Amino acid sequence: MDLRLENQSVVVLASSKGLGKAMALEFAKEGARVFISSRNEQDLEQAKADIIAQSGNESIQSMVCDVTNPDQIRNLIQSAAEQHGGIDVLINNAGGPPAGSFDDFSDEDWEHAFQLNLLSFIRAIRESVPHMRDKGQGRIINIASSSIKQTLDNLILSNTFRAGIVGLSKSLSQELAKDNILINTVGPGRIATDRVASLDQKRADQLGVSVDELKKKTEASIPIGRYGEPEEFARAVVFLASGANTYLTGQSLVIDGGLVKAL
Repeated sequence: MDLRLENQSVVVLASSKGLGKAMALEFAKEGARVFISSRNEQDLEQAKADIIAQSGNESIQSMVCDVTNPDQIRNLIQSAAEQHGGIDVLINNAGGPPAGSFDDFSDEDWEHAFQLNLLSFIRAIRESVPHMRDKGQGRIINIASSSIKQTLDNLILSNTFRAGIVGLSKSLSQELAKDNILINTVGPGRIATDRVASLDQKRADQLGVSVDELKKKTEASIPIGRYGEPEEFARAVVFLASGANTYLTGQSLVIDGGLVKAL
């Protein structure tokens, strides 16, 4: 299948590690011109070098960007558009908020999670859509969590704002369809990333068990029987963001090996 991503301009937020880096790499393998970002310049430069080495694609650019900073988001999108001839694909991604229950968080915690996991997506979309309209097409993928289908224990901040992403995506799918801009939400289940490892460790500590014991129990609850690999998640995202997807918009997809039982 031709994904029609050769020389397409792709922006991947929060892409120095984990799922963000995996998605950027898969786009690079397809010949896209990829713009990656991260708050940490050292991690970002290493990610850029890794992606070039593993994909053989030299058309990888990077810029430091804290997604809670509107000026930095604006500068990132503008730079990507100038250097790569517009924006074809936006991958909205951000680190997850801290684990905890309702009593654990102050107004400041809620505000930061809102800025990180919802408002950053809104701002990046606002900056990218005019460039997509200029090109007569675009693809936006909002990375959320499996909590878009079934809430997760001890992750109230994530549960709240990931649901907001779904509402945003569904509404925008109606508004942007006339511009040939397709937008979808993708939620990872238990994918083997540093974020999931950190959550596993915290949960294991709370339960008083080893992290290996917790992981084995979790794997037993996944029909496929294991955690997913970042590249497995990334390949699904790349299809949705590609020219091969011409009719799928406003949808919420969970990539979880069958873990979530909700319809």
